[in-house]
Amino acid sequence: MRGVTVPPLHHASPPGTATESTRERIQTEAARLFVASGYHGVSMREVAEAVGVTKPALYHHYADKEALFLAMLDGALATLARLVAHARAQRGIRAQLETLVRDLLDTAPEQRVGLQLASELRHISPERRAAFEGEYRRVWMGGLTRLLEEAAERGELRTDLPPSALNRALLGLTYPLVSGPPGPDPHGTARALLSVFFDGVTPR
Repeated sequence: MRGVTVPPLHHASPPGTATESTRERIQTEAARLFVASGYHGVSMREVAEAVGVTKPALYHHYADKEALFLAMLDGALATLARLVAHARAQRGIRAQLETLVRDLLDTAPEQRVGLQLASELRHISPERRAAFEGEYRRVWMGGLTRLLEEAAERGELRTDLPPSALNRALLGLTYPLVSGPPGPDPHGTARALLSVFFDGVTPR
């Protein structure tokens, strides 16, 4: 397990505090364990031992294993929200999507961890899973769809296909960039995929 490398995950604690440092270490070590062994293969005792804290100290930060697991997924989702916001700050859909894909590649290790953690969502309670999935659809899928809707309204994209379909096409093209091991020229591949996307959706 010690061979699994996991990048630091986003956290919600105030910067520069002891709580921040402890939560960062808990989430990083827990993510490493979950990626290596799966949700059911990890106990809170193992997380506490990996972090170097007692179980009561761990439970001070997270009420149970589900809460810890979802905090890690919330961190991954917060990163996606920042990527959407950064893309939205650009002018024009081409610059927006180029920025988005570049940022995805720059955070690819974190994205891969997030995807691996998300594959374990089936193991948590239906209520908590539904709440997270709803937030994911709102923040990530909804954020991307709004970018495409606004671009279509500006005349930058074809309007005979719904933005939701364009969103699925975009994600279908770019998902392999962060779901597997990096290729020899990921940024070059990204530019090629975006060219394919725009050649098929820009007005004629």
